[in-house]
Amino acid sequence: MRKTTIAGAALGLLLATTSLAQAETLKFLTWQLTEDTYGPWWEAVIAKFEEAHPGDTVEATQIARQDFADTMMTQFAGGSPPDIVHLASFEYQPFAANGWLEDLGPWIDKAGLDLDGWAGQNLCTWEGSTRCINLQYFAYIMGVNTALLEEAGLEIPTGWDEFVAAARALTKDTDGDGITDVYGTGLHLASGNNYINDMLNFVLDAGGSWTTPEGKPAFDTPEMVAAIDHWATLIREGLVPADTTGGDARQLFVEGKVAMRIENPGLAGVIETSASEEMKPNLKLVPSPFDPPVGGASAVITMPSEIPDERKQKVWDFIAIATSPEMQELFSEVVGAPAPRPGSVTDAVLASTPEYGLVVEAMEKAAAAGVDRVPVGLETHYNELASIVREEIQRMIIENRTAEDTAATLQERVSALQ
Repeated sequence: MRKTTIAGAALGLLLATTSLAQAETLKFLTWQLTEDTYGPWWEAVIAKFEEAHPGDTVEATQIARQDFADTMMTQFAGGSPPDIVHLASFEYQPFAANGWLEDLGPWIDKAGLDLDGWAGQNLCTWEGSTRCINLQYFAYIMGVNTALLEEAGLEIPTGWDEFVAAARALTKDTDGDGITDVYGTGLHLASGNNYINDMLNFVLDAGGSWTTPEGKPAFDTPEMVAAIDHWATLIREGLVPADTTGGDARQLFVEGKVAMRIENPGLAGVIETSASEEMKPNLKLVPSPFDPPVGGASAVITMPSEIPDERKQKVWDFIAIATSPEMQELFSEVVGAPAPRPGSVTDAVLASTPEYGLVVEAMEKAAAAGVDRVPVGLETHYNELASIVREEIQRMIIENRTAEDTAATLQERVSALQ
């Protein structure tokens, strides 16, 4: 009896020791941990994982957004990447190109994860294999100052012709000092990839695309010539404030100095937090006048290719929890934007704010059209593309060049990137 007791105790000690030996800490770097919306969602995902894996923990570390890509690149290049890989959707491509990201296809198949209709997921295909799962997809809507529209006797514009006509009517020098006080619209005209993100509204509406479905530059098309002409018209005619960032244009909108601003759904929060109580009733969110609206993946999740298989299984379990119906519904609730998994927006969430239905409709429209900000074939040249396009549009304005000439030059310069 005593021997049995001792043997049982030894077995218990052995199991405990084995359990402790198998317990692992998964490293996870993100720029969203301290954000009011995303932070609570990540905490919920981590708690769910640790509940399902007693003894295992997730060590989550906040990295500033401006330092994030460089930090990840340094860790991967040094052979010590985090286990759970979180990246911006426009930054994951160099990691995939280096062979650092796991092919998630077999894991997805084994788990039976259905990605049909998953918004923005096409972006995660790299050289024929799935290297990530998209965690967020958004589409642009438009903010309008209804007081300015009503004063000018205008309806909310739909389509380019009505939009540019409204921009011309709304751009005014209100005090007669020769300086424009109110602009019809606002664009990101400073450097950075938001230049081509804003311009993509006009490209898509004209039926164009930065590249062909095969990934070849497609600037020398009649559609792209029309898009370039529309974009340059707003600048040439002074219908937009000069050299603004998207943030500047957004701020001018909530101050009543820009009448229309096409934006991501984050504009709703800016109105709520930055507009005066007097201005708020005048600011309304409506569908983008352009079809299809700009849409884009925002962040992805994946895992490194060079970690032990046992560890990969635990990372996949974490990914499976993050992409589960329960957590995707929670995402739509706490983040205030639709999660990419179809059906993740419940009726209660849909009714939570007047704008939610508008945001969902725009997202579904952009996703159905397969729209993403990052051009196929130029994924690793996203920032270079933005610089080239901005340079050539500036040259077009300064030298009074035609849209046809600018399109031809862009075709030549962008082709050289490949």
